[in-house]
Amino acid sequence: MYVVVSYDITDDRKRYRLAKLLKDYGRRVQKSVFECRVDQRHFLKMKGAAEKIIDQNNDSIRYYFLCERCQAHIQISGWGTVTEDEEVSVV
Repeated sequence: MYVVVSYDITDDRKRYRLAKLLKDYGRRVQKSVFECRVDQRHFLKMKGAAEKIIDQNNDSIRYYFLCERCQAHIQISGWGTVTEDEEVSVV
């Protein structure tokens, strides 16, 4: 599945920890946005780990799931490319 993850984290240390976690599952495309190609098992593992990092009352993580048809219509202005299929290594 193709998941776009965006977040708004108030604490610098937690923000860094979350970004480090998400790098294990996908590619950073903006400061607080990652594109991830993961299966259901890895998504649930990623989400569970992320929820342990954030403060549920002050922070926010959003997960946007894009179908294959929607992925074909992603448009980018400026620098960057759409994340292509690649092997995912989860550490």
